[in-house]
Amino acid sequence: MLFVQYPKCSTCKKANAWLKEREISYESRDIKENNPTADELKVWIAKSGLPIRKFFNTSGQVYRELNLKDKLDTMTDEEMIKLLASNGMLVKRPLLIGENTVCVGFKESDWEKIC
Repeated sequence: MLFVQYPKCSTCKKANAWLKEREISYESRDIKENNPTADELKVWIAKSGLPIRKFFNTSGQVYRELNLKDKLDTMTDEEMIKLLASNGMLVKRPLLIGENTVCVGFKESDWEKIC
């Protein structure tokens, strides 16, 4: 499992504690220091079965500063993926990436299904 997080994020801290409580082994990755690449995002989006928009951190400062709420509707999938790959703080977190699935955000019931 790959656990992509921002260590200062309270939701990421909860998710990290959840994984440790269950003694689930994982590799941790700081999304700000090691931003997902466009190729990684394409794979993760496909595995998740979710629309690309679900990968945006809509409550984040960068999202608001760029006024993306209005801009995403006019962007292509490629443009959105390129934008997500440009700044890890635009990506919703935490992400839990398994062999065949990806969970976006921390929802215990979803994580229990893949752990």
